[in-house]
Amino acid sequence: MATEIEKKVMEAKMASITLASVDTQTKDKALEAMARALDENRNRIIEANNADLEEAGRMKAEGKLSQALVDRLKVSNSKIDGMISGIRDVIKLEDPSGRTMKTLELDTGLDLYQVSCPIGLIGVIFESRPDVVPQIMSLCLKSGNATIFKGGSEALNSNRTIFDILVKAMENTEGIPKGAFQLMETREEVMDLLALDDYIDLLIPRGSNEFVKYIQDNTKISVLGHADGICHVYVDNSADMNKAYDVCFDSKVQYPAVCNAMETLLINKEIAEDFMPEMMKRYDEAGVELRFDEDSYVIAENLGLKNIKKATDEDWKTEYNELILSVKLVDSIKQAIDHINSYGSHHTDAIITEDAAKRKQFIDLVDSSSVMVNASTRFADGFRYGKGAEVGISTNKIHSRGPVGMEGLVIYKYVLLGNGDKVSDYAGDEPKPFTHRVIDRKLSDALNN
Repeated sequence: MATEIEKKVMEAKMASITLASVDTQTKDKALEAMARALDENRNRIIEANNADLEEAGRMKAEGKLSQALVDRLKVSNSKIDGMISGIRDVIKLEDPSGRTMKTLELDTGLDLYQVSCPIGLIGVIFESRPDVVPQIMSLCLKSGNATIFKGGSEALNSNRTIFDILVKAMENTEGIPKGAFQLMETREEVMDLLALDDYIDLLIPRGSNEFVKYIQDNTKISVLGHADGICHVYVDNSADMNKAYDVCFDSKVQYPAVCNAMETLLINKEIAEDFMPEMMKRYDEAGVELRFDEDSYVIAENLGLKNIKKATDEDWKTEYNELILSVKLVDSIKQAIDHINSYGSHHTDAIITEDAAKRKQFIDLVDSSSVMVNASTRFADGFRYGKGAEVGISTNKIHSRGPVGMEGLVIYKYVLLGNGDKVSDYAGDEPKPFTHRVIDRKLSDALNN
């Protein structure tokens, strides 16, 4: 007999079939209804979030919740503005489903169409950050994917309230199937979800390193995401110092509790004594704890900084998610690249340089999903990349990589239109030849003729 969780998942799986065929106009109408519903229910959302914040404060005091998770949990009016803006940005985006990607004529009157289509049923498991719910729900709806949400217990009230508001607005839109979006709320449900590989097509975990690794290690379902966000900025000996100060400060301090914040600063030895005094002063005044390798410590200990330590090997492979930064001096761009590829998480890494050859070398050789030149690592984000929002950031090398928007929520199918054609005509002693000619024709146009 199916459990309550299985019933919810099966209902969503069935609804995913209908949702995949909903037209763009209907989906956009539902998205606008969702945006209006968030605006009309601000007080209700903030009241629910305050209850979560109160409990989170107690958990932090007991050492059960980190400050980074508490920061991600808070919902303000400006965050609600961001949720609404994100949904409306998704409305403006092209529907990625149902597009003819390529058309190949196999023979006269026998045409093969490669057409984008939704993945199906997606499971989203996340910690804190209630704004994940509207972000991912809007992207999944627009791309035609049904979704199972499982948020952390620390955001129980916020997630439930936002989810209920959005689903009510969506399902009141004519043409949107009921049951396509489901919410799970208990810790026990996570293990149940991970075992439902017969129904769930893709999992997207968002949270701490340990959390994502746990998901990856305990399911047969394909997982899109990243476990670590160990990002670097390398300041080259041909860097513009003012650009370096701004980019390095922003990469660490602008919002340290996220996966695209810098964790290790690499500095070319030739410019270290000129660059470090001003840069480290800025970090020190911002409350950053600085951890130096042996070479950089020699310079740092004479700068009058308040909060410095010596780095250990563990620091080079640690994602702090707070105002802590490890600093290392390197002899060359090659050594910087080797360090990044050895200790980094293939997430986002940056170079500050005015040398064109070194820019290309860094771009070509750094094996990361986003590579920045003279720009902050914090730009690695679906919204900033013009995707409306993101379902997550992937360091995988299959399907999708980097900040993943709707393009990561579709796959494709092949559709062959013929006229009684049979393979036996193309086999045997005198087979008909295939033309294999690429043609400019959409499936929708062919079906309407």
